[in-house]
Amino acid sequence: MSAVQRVAIAGAGMAGLAAAILLAEDGVDVDVYEIKPELTALGSGITLQGNALRSFARLGIWDEVQKQCWSQDVLTLRAPGPDATVIATIPDARTGGPDFPAAAGMFRPDLAQIMLDRATELGARVHFGRTIESLTQDADGVDIKLSDGTTDRVDLLIGADGINSAVRSMVGIDVKPEPTGMGIWRAFVPRPAEVTSTDLYYGGPMYIAGYCPTSEDMMYAYLVEDKQDRSGLTPEQSVEIMRDATRAYGGPWNQIRDSLGADSRVNYTWFTSHLIDGPWNRGRVVLIGDAAHSCPPTIAQGGAQATEDALVLCEILARESTVDDAVWEEFTRRRLERARTIVEASLQLGRWQLNHEQGDVPGLIGRIAELASVPA
Repeated sequence: MSAVQRVAIAGAGMAGLAAAILLAEDGVDVDVYEIKPELTALGSGITLQGNALRSFARLGIWDEVQKQCWSQDVLTLRAPGPDATVIATIPDARTGGPDFPAAAGMFRPDLAQIMLDRATELGARVHFGRTIESLTQDADGVDIKLSDGTTDRVDLLIGADGINSAVRSMVGIDVKPEPTGMGIWRAFVPRPAEVTSTDLYYGGPMYIAGYCPTSEDMMYAYLVEDKQDRSGLTPEQSVEIMRDATRAYGGPWNQIRDSLGADSRVNYTWFTSHLIDGPWNRGRVVLIGDAAHSCPPTIAQGGAQATEDALVLCEILARESTVDDAVWEEFTRRRLERARTIVEASLQLGRWQLNHEQGDVPGLIGRIAELASVPA
């Protein structure tokens, strides 16, 4: 019998829905509370490494993800400039094992819908437009008060409510995401026929200019620059700034530039990072995903690590009969150092670029691939 029978989850992102799927599959009574009024995800794309795809198989969603994503096994490096010369095409590590591609690109809202459908199919209840406003706990459970004034008592509260986690604050963990010094433009655009894998351009006015196919027809494109205050821009201004920033890059960027427009979902965010350096629980409240750790997307492990958090937590809960110190000791042992290594590697790649240093990028990427290849 599972260590828990009734669980509340704050947040319907990847970590929260992954936990909901696994708990509901194990017969646990699950409620997910999402502050947004409907299922939304930042409307561009996500790159999913093989270890994320391996986790999706465990969640029972890989077959559906495979139908809607763009799988790839190589990474292409191109030079900035009008010719966009191909420098190298590099086989990518299959961190999920031989049964999965090295990576996949996907439209974020499509992935969110697949996860939501799986969670509700298994019996999890997902409540949009409701959130947890306060909590108190004792040795046996957690009393929560919801934004609609109702209350509930659960065996466990999982805080999966993102980098600005309210649950994290409620349990007194004073850790917040800090800017790394970079900002990123993202857009969702038609896929030029010649783009069949992720292409990265290092150099020129941007730290990175890249794009990743997400389907037969579409892909997302991105530009990484020094962080700037881009607040207050109209959608039209954002499109024009991103379009101008691409002019140093040729090849497929010419078609991307021409296709940027009102339907491209152009958005701009800063890279940030944080890590709770110690147990991620306080009593019967535990944080997972971006609530516990976050990093720049320089090695595309954010989604994979969030999902791994849920897999490890739910595996331990399913095996144990009570929620005790042994649960949290094992969860910390299996997740903290792995997450720390991912966060530090992501930050190191960014520091090398910010400082214009020639670091050992292949060596670092290789070490992370080796780590990710071992199931969490």
